[in-house]
Amino acid sequence: MNAILQRRIFLAVLIAVYVFSGYGRAVGEETASVVERPPAMGRNAHYAANREPLSPSAFVKLPVGSIRPRGWLRKQLELQAAGFHGYLWEISPFVKREGNAWLSPTGEGHSPWEEMPYWLKGFAACGYVLGDERMMAETKRWIDGAIASQRDDGWFGPRANLTRVGGKPDLWPNMVMLNCLQSYYEYTGDKRVLDLMARYFRWQHALPEGDLLTPDWQKRRAGDNILSVYWLYNRTGEKWLLDLAAKLHKHTDPWVERLVNLHNVDVSQAYDEPAVFYVLSKNPRDLAASYRRHAEVREQFGQVPGGMFGGDENCRPGFGDPRQAIETCGIVEEMHSNETMLAITGDPAWADQCEYVAFNALPAALTADMKALRYLTSPNMIVSDAKNKAPGLQNGGNMLEMNPHTHRCCQHNFGHGWPYFAEHLWMATADNGLAAVMYAACEVKAKVGEGREVTIRTTTRYPFEEQVEFTISLGEATEFPLYLRVPKWCDGAAVSVNGKKLDVEANGGRYVRVLRKWAEGDRVAIALPMRIAVNTWEKNKHSVSVDRGPLTFSLAIGEKMTRTGGTDRWPAWSIEPTTAWNYGLVLDASDPTKSFDVVERDRNAGDMPFVPNAVPISLRAKGRKIPQWKADYLGLVGLLQESPAKTNEPVEEITLIPMGAARLRITAFPVASDADNAHQWVVPAEALAVKVSASHCWDGDTVVAAVDGRLPKNSDDHTIPRFTWWPKRGSAEWLAREFDAPRKVSRVEVYWFDDEPTGGKCRVPKSWRLSYRKDGKWVAVENASGYGVEKDRFNAVKFDAVETDALRIDVELRDDVSGGVLEWRVP
Repeated sequence: MNAILQRRIFLAVLIAVYVFSGYGRAVGEETASVVERPPAMGRNAHYAANREPLSPSAFVKLPVGSIRPRGWLRKQLELQAAGFHGYLWEISPFVKREGNAWLSPTGEGHSPWEEMPYWLKGFAACGYVLGDERMMAETKRWIDGAIASQRDDGWFGPRANLTRVGGKPDLWPNMVMLNCLQSYYEYTGDKRVLDLMARYFRWQHALPEGDLLTPDWQKRRAGDNILSVYWLYNRTGEKWLLDLAAKLHKHTDPWVERLVNLHNVDVSQAYDEPAVFYVLSKNPRDLAASYRRHAEVREQFGQVPGGMFGGDENCRPGFGDPRQAIETCGIVEEMHSNETMLAITGDPAWADQCEYVAFNALPAALTADMKALRYLTSPNMIVSDAKNKAPGLQNGGNMLEMNPHTHRCCQHNFGHGWPYFAEHLWMATADNGLAAVMYAACEVKAKVGEGREVTIRTTTRYPFEEQVEFTISLGEATEFPLYLRVPKWCDGAAVSVNGKKLDVEANGGRYVRVLRKWAEGDRVAIALPMRIAVNTWEKNKHSVSVDRGPLTFSLAIGEKMTRTGGTDRWPAWSIEPTTAWNYGLVLDASDPTKSFDVVERDRNAGDMPFVPNAVPISLRAKGRKIPQWKADYLGLVGLLQESPAKTNEPVEEITLIPMGAARLRITAFPVASDADNAHQWVVPAEALAVKVSASHCWDGDTVVAAVDGRLPKNSDDHTIPRFTWWPKRGSAEWLAREFDAPRKVSRVEVYWFDDEPTGGKCRVPKSWRLSYRKDGKWVAVENASGYGVEKDRFNAVKFDAVETDALRIDVELRDDVSGGVLEWRVP
């Protein structure tokens, strides 16, 4: 094909796109169309979109302060401002002003790491979005401190971070602080920020290759640093910044190739890094990698409702039940990454995902008044207290108590979730239009068309109702395109302008584009039909969850809040259930969606939708208790078993409420059935009052794991709970179990834990013996057939039969290593 023919084909395609998209029509003529993405041709004339040679911006974030939320979203932000996060210096030593390294001109002092910038990132954004003078004045104090701390060589912030990682720089805290500085600049236009960032990035660019982005956090999360480099480049056009972006990517962990790490916050925050680099590389492989990473973690660990995945602290193979939890940090970082992906790609699926997480996962991570939070939250959760839940949850200690004084990283970092969400409700487009990419009541003020300022007021109770209305205000009639997202879950959206329905077929996962000359008082409405959907989680025992539009629904469980500590101003709370929770859903076999009735409250019920007794909408359903579904010995909800679950309990009417309002909840339900072919559940050992004890057990393990009935795949199986004597080494140790009543025993089987070669700290023991309890004393069994210490199998020992109420294993650990037991069977 010759060059002339290629050029003609290119021009023909370009003209077709031009006409189809509505550009090839008379000025002032109204056109409405449905598009997969907004056009990514050209550069928005009014806002800092990507400059060449970066890939064109699909969407451009409006400056901070352009969007003022209203309704329930504003109430969430007001609660956050009045809650512990708005006064965190009263609680956290890391943000106390006196002697703080972030306020020192020389960068010396206490608290030099991530906590202060984590807090300021959300605190500042909340203040700007609300227009809160108190918060903005406090923000400026810290911003001025950061700017004053910059050295002649370009470094800014605490000096301790210059040598924090083995004598080399730790850039991670400054990555977060750059977000604070960018928000401040967007709100105030203070050019000191541009100067600071340029000098700091010059310092980064001059770092030797071996000193840039050494492990861990900074190397995994450097996509944030690259985004800040683009932000400055789009405002200054200095080409050397793109060389720095490429250099940073080179030294970032290779998310483009694999899930680098299974820490839940790393995954939520860094899966977008390949797409961030795609903006510079323009290599489709980079963009596709972010989609793959997001899908992979959900395929392996996220077969649950609510938009997140099981990572409590890390994702663990074999731990995918909906009782597995996610950090509050992970929730808000997921939302921010979704917003980044939306801006890069224009793909409405990322707006769907952001809404799904915001409405269903985030609210219940805090008390409704935002005066306390917990570290971990899960889709199925029947208690929220300070008691240790490891190894059911990976992290030991107090992970579930609603406590503003603990949960260090989340305590500071959660605050950007709602403000950033509000900042991204509207975005600018390359064709100088505006796009409503996520929905909530708000008012946006922005430049459109040839530069005229328009104000659009959004009126809605979405996601609790289907209708979203927009009222346009501008001084002079102006032509510009208006984009309205149609969520993936919605079919048959209807759009009208000034009461006249537009002739567009608007199915889910697209945008409706309306191009016309808009005038003062024009009204636009979009109706988004919300239908009930029942999702079956085939890879999680065929459990089901129930959605209506972007909301997922949970069982309404009575919640008793008991004060457990804290201060009168900032108390801590535990939450316990006061009603039954072990229900399976009774579904209409012909059409499961007919199993639910929608109950709506008064439209004027208030702006606190995430409180159980004030939810704007609920579902009536039918359920049956499953008696074998019990809490385990830790207090965690029992693991799901296969559905349909056999039960002969009576059918009861139950209420489902929005997941975000349920701080205790069942969201992934078994299906209940009395049919002969239904699955008979059993009460697992972990739910029984099993009496097991040991000379020692590591905090992250549990003695119950040795008798919980879960069979290992091999001696290094990390997909099931385990018992270990770690860190005891080369010592004599024991493990004992008691029976409810004396029983006759002549054989036991032991499956040893041995983490060679992955860990290398635990081995099969040097030797072991078995004793039984007789008259209160331990007596060795007689004529034992041999005490095996083989890996990857049960080691059986036969002996003369004894009648006893307890057995004990005595081991001698190998020198310099510890040991443990995966399963101990007594036939």
